[in-house]
Amino acid sequence: MKRSRTTALLLMSAAPLLFTACQKNEAVQVQEGLYTSVQACTEATGDPSSCRNAFAEAQKQSADAAPKYASREACEAEYSAEQCVEQKTSTGHSFIGPMMMGFFMSQMLSNRGGAGLAQQPAAAPAYQDKAKGWARPAPGGSGGLNTASGIGAGKAGLAPVTSTPNRAVTASRGGFGNTSSNRSSFGG
Repeated sequence: MKRSRTTALLLMSAAPLLFTACQKNEAVQVQEGLYTSVQACTEATGDPSSCRNAFAEAQKQSADAAPKYASREACEAEYSAEQCVEQKTSTGHSFIGPMMMGFFMSQMLSNRGGAGLAQQPAAAPAYQDKAKGWARPAPGGSGGLNTASGIGAGKAGLAPVTSTPNRAVTASRGGFGNTSSNRSSFGG
């Protein structure tokens, strides 16, 4: 009886160390890209279904997220004349704004089970100005979404980006133990 109690206590005290050792240092990988067409997205990622879904989602958001101008002339000061068209938000308000020229797609990749399985992609419309700069709806900002008050606001609600079109970029974001492995305890 004494031996089994000692063994049980020993195993109980070692359990936290065993569980910690068994956990994987799994980093979350995010594949992001700016694409000018579904075909360019498919060529870069090899995932036509996700590219089609991301494009469709970006199109749905496009009019609500687009820069809104009170006149065509105001729009043409920042965007090419061919891009500036009359559009309607999802609530039915008309405005002048640039057409979507591309879309952003990001996917979280999971390496569980050895396969790089992608989850449902997140998408956003992309707008290109006269200076060939790209912008997307700002995170946390409404970008004029579903409001008439955004009309005349121009690029307010857009965030400029430095992404290269039609190229997928995979970024690794830390997992278990990532922050503690960067620390040292030398010197006490």
